[in-house]
Amino acid sequence: MYNKLLKEWIRFRHCDDGATLVEYGVALGLAIALGAGALATLGTEVGGSMTAAGNALPD
Repeated sequence: MYNKLLKEWIRFRHCDDGATLVEYGVALGLAIALGAGALATLGTEVGGSMTAAGNALPD
């Protein structure tokens, strides 16, 4: 069983089929994570600015 798994692992490591798809998937996941982080940060900053602007307006 171990030898079969080892052979499959070696075959998998040397096989380049689908490598591009995996790379695109990783890049897409990274872009989504970075975009979500940026939006969360900007949303907090914009929310604070709007609150400050609203408080500065006369009643």
